Amino acid sequence: MIEQQMYQSRFQGKVAIVTGAGSGIGKAAALRLAKEGAKVILFDLNRERTQQTEAEINYLYPESSRAFDVDISDPIRMERAVHEAAEIFGGIDIVFANAGINGVLAPLDEISFEDWNNTMNINLNGTFLTVKYTVPFLKKSGGGSIIITSSINGSDRFSGFGMSAYSTTKAGQVGFARMAALELAKFKIRVNVICPGAIATNIDQSSKPSAELSGIVIPVVYPQGNQPLADGPGQSEDVADLVSFLASSESKHITGARIVIDGAESML
Repeated sequence: MIEQQMYQSRFQGKVAIVTGAGSGIGKAAALRLAKEGAKVILFDLNRERTQQTEAEINYLYPESSRAFDVDISDPIRMERAVHEAAEIFGGIDIVFANAGINGVLAPLDEISFEDWNNTMNINLNGTFLTVKYTVPFLKKSGGGSIIITSSINGSDRFSGFGMSAYSTTKAGQVGFARMAALELAKFKIRVNVICPGAIATNIDQSSKPSAELSGIVIPVVYPQGNQPLADGPGQSEDVADLVSFLASSESKHITGARIVIDGAESML
């Protein structure tokens, strides 16, 4: 009972922004942070989906959440939403930069610059804008925690054929997180990056395989499934547990870390 009460008040008085909060990992993390006492600001492009998440959180934890219709790659909308959210809730303490897309899957000589740039804008520029506009509020709060969702693709796994744009953004997020961790350490702001493997989410809905993709694929056969630690892909709640830990004071001496959460998938 004492342990349960401790976790329910883990983030009491804290305010968290979660991007990509309408579904999958973002939704699971938002629910977990709210359960543990945080006021949670939901950023997502899909307004209906985000409103559903908002309603679910506020039903379980009254007046704990507010949804914003935000394109994380749009600097004007991002800056406006961050400032409005901070004004409503009185500040920002936790940032989970999670939103992203798989984008177009195609050979290097077939992917258009427009499609390449779209993935860069959402995954990499969106992460930058999320951090850029929230850092001033974290500084005002005397510190805080930033968690960035990257991937094992681009750092540990390279068999995602056609995912050159996606993998480039995911590797870039790791470098960005480590640079930010050192720059922001003196302000007591921690920056860590998580690298999930296959997680049961709807991100595949944002994948757009091209007709030419079959020409570059090298068949990969995994022994007894692709995640040795589990019977199938990980769950969003598994990642939410990690996000909660990295957002909490229990990880107060951890920054600049890249943490893989893939059930040993990338070790095959």
